[in-house]
This record gives sequence, structure tokens and C-alpha cells, in this order.
Amino acid sequence: MAAPWHYNVWGNMLHSVKTGETAWKKTHGVEVFPWLEQNPEAAQNFNRTMTEMSAGVAPAVVEAYDFSGIDTLADIAGGHGFMLSQILKENAHLKGILFDVPSVIEGADPMLQREGVGDRVQKAAGDFFKEVPPADAYIMKHIIHDWDDERSVLIMKNIHTAMNGHGKLLLVEMVVPPGNEPHYSKVLDLEMLTSPGGMERTEKEYRDLFAQAGFRLSRILPTRSPFSVIEGVKA
Repeated sequence: MAAPWHYNVWGNMLHSVKTGETAWKKTHGVEVFPWLEQNPEAAQNFNRTMTEMSAGVAPAVVEAYDFSGIDTLADIAGGHGFMLSQILKENAHLKGILFDVPSVIEGADPMLQREGVGDRVQKAAGDFFKEVPPADAYIMKHIIHDWDDERSVLIMKNIHTAMNGHGKLLLVEMVVPPGNEPHYSKVLDLEMLTSPGGMERTEKEYRDLFAQAGFRLSRILPTRSPFSVIEGVKA
């Protein structure tokens, strides 16, 4: 958060407020994820930060959600696989698929082996805007909030197409509460505005998003972290 390549983006927040465009592109000339691909040292820092965030969220997700009815769980844009590994460790029957861009997947083996789940995880690389691998259920942590509605629906539609049977889609995200009280989701909303161009969403906004992608939002499970598990089933 304190690296110059990040805090200088917040210095250009007014550009996002006025135009709806990302302050990241205003600052760096390209959007955030292409920029990270061009700057491997920063990308490594970013990936480690995402793993650290997962370390605080994953135990709460494992505790809150019952994965017993799932055979194969795909973690879409799952980074180096910390979240997936924690779920697999607590659910011995599960098989996992870890899906991310090639440059990220290449660095996943040490994490998966350290957590003792390497033999239960199939690694897959690709672009979730084009297609994702088939699975019984899908989980995405801190992914949909990166994108506007159009791109979010595209990702979710690709999951809908690839999903085996009547599976489930699980989003691990913050849900913006009603009212004007302070909430961590509102700070993160500013980060999404300035950097990738996404947003944090209310329950109604998630319900609408799921419907556009062919899912029905079935329930929202709070966890002991600021994040919830938002469950969708095929409509």
C-alpha cells in the first residue's frame, strides 16, 4: 500500500471521480494488471500481499461454509492457491483446480507442496474472460470486485457455461451494508475505483449481477472476517 507505484495512484483519485476511468491508467499509462505483468518485482509483491490477505480470510471461509457436497472445486484467479489449499486440508474428499494467468500459476507449486495438497490440485492457466475449466463448483476471492458489471458478468457467464450440472458459484467478497456508517468495504471501494476500475457491491447489486449471468443468489453467509460467502446456483 505504501509503495510509490501504488500511493501515487491514490493521488490521482480526482481523475476517477470526474471521469469514471481508473487513476491507475492516468498514473502509469496502462491498466493495473497489464502493468503488473510488465513489472515483475511489483507483481511478486502484489501476489505475496494477496496471499497474506488470504491468510486472514481463508480460515473464516472454511469455518463458515459447508463444502461436503462438492467433488471438484475450482479456484478462479486463485493466485498461488492458499485459499484453495486451506479448503482442501479441511475437506479430505475434495479435489481442486487452481486457475490463474500463466505467470501466476508458474509460482504456485511451492505453496501447494508446503500445504500438502499438491497431489490433489490440478493447475490450469488461461484467461477467465475467454473460458475456465469445468468443475462442480467455483470459488472466487476478491476477484469480482475488481471489475465493472459488464466484465464481471462475462466472467460469471463463462463459469456458468463450464459448470458441471447444477453446481454452485461462491464469491468471497465484502457486502456493502446499508446506511452511511463507516465500513471497511467503503474504503476498499475507493481502491477499486482508482486501481482496477471495479467496485464493492450491496446485496441487491450482487443479486442483480448473479441474475444477469444466469445464476440465482441463494444465500449470503457472513464470516468472522469482514468478508462474506455469496452463494449462487444455476437459475
